[in-house]
Amino acid sequence: MAQDVSPQEPAPAKEAWRGGPPRRRNLAITLVEELERRIRLNLLKAGDKLPTEATLMDQFGVSRTVVRDALSRMKAGGLVLSHQGVGTFVAGTLRAKPFCVDNPSAEDLGQTLAVLELRLGVESEAAALAAQRRTAHDLEHIRHAYEALRVALAQEADTAFADLSFHMALAQAAHSRHFSSVLEALGPAAVSSSIFERAHASHVNRIWELEVLAEHGNVLAAVERQDVEAARAAMRLHLTKSRERRRAASA
Repeated sequence: MAQDVSPQEPAPAKEAWRGGPPRRRNLAITLVEELERRIRLNLLKAGDKLPTEATLMDQFGVSRTVVRDALSRMKAGGLVLSHQGVGTFVAGTLRAKPFCVDNPSAEDLGQTLAVLELRLGVESEAAALAAQRRTAHDLEHIRHAYEALRVALAQEADTAFADLSFHMALAQAAHSRHFSSVLEALGPAAVSSSIFERAHASHVNRIWELEVLAEHGNVLAAVERQDVEAARAAMRLHLTKSRERRRAASA
């Protein structure tokens, strides 16, 4: 028999909902998003009974009208089912949200830095695995991408595609498909800082271009000799310096 489940995870503090009275519709949407999150994390499972209206009102510091609005939205979306006199129940599990990142504009420093921080964690490990697992075919692919980047820089062409191709080749050489999936999800956001640098910092472009090429070359060399730690360190250094260049470009 389904139980009235109150997840052990602490509910958002009422203070998080303060700071001026938002519109009721916004509160209802926020409540929907929180309940969806609990379903997605399996804190609320298919068949579980949702907390009562009174409990939700107390947990979130909202009115009964807001709670009913939120539950109506969830019913309309097929996420919950109501049984008169019994309660409201989770209809089914939710699939994980697809990962995507909006391409930041050249002026959006915060978003660009956030993408670089994500890449620092992901790509440093991808480079280490690439050094460990790469095949001869992988190495040829990485070398080809590096050469394309070198030529693009020498010709003062747009380096975005060549840059992304190099990083994608490394991620694929890791032979763990989720690394390349993350870069595919990032898409243009992964190279927007490179485009910004070339467009807005011409006075130091040549210095930066030489640095960028050398950094990619260090990653390639480490992967070639299958030096796992050196590959990880070289990629981390490259992305750290990319973050510094992006900050300098907007100063």
